[in-house]
Amino acid sequence: MSRDTHPGVQCPHCQSHLALVPVSGNSAAAAPAPVLPIVPKEEWQPPPVAEVLAVYAGRAKDTRTAARGAAKVRDSMNRARAAAAQRRAAQKAARRTPKSA
Repeated sequence: MSRDTHPGVQCPHCQSHLALVPVSGNSAAAAPAPVLPIVPKEEWQPPPVAEVLAVYAGRAKDTRTAARGAAKVRDSMNRARAAAAQRRAAQKAARRTPKSA
């Protein structure tokens, strides 16, 4: 198969467009390949930003919920930093070989 663009045939794994190409050689010995109908695929486009943000247009900012969310994020970041520092210290200690007497 070739990767030449073809309106309807796509690889089921990577979604790249494919086209069938004739194989050279003895065509009488080869069984005829089944012909699949070509169905043009509709290109998906994301909705306009204004349309998506219109849902949030009339909402007021809830400062209490925002502050709580920010505190959770800060706490999570601090825990991640502490865990990373502890992991680095353990790796550094493991790399140091004890000197035998």
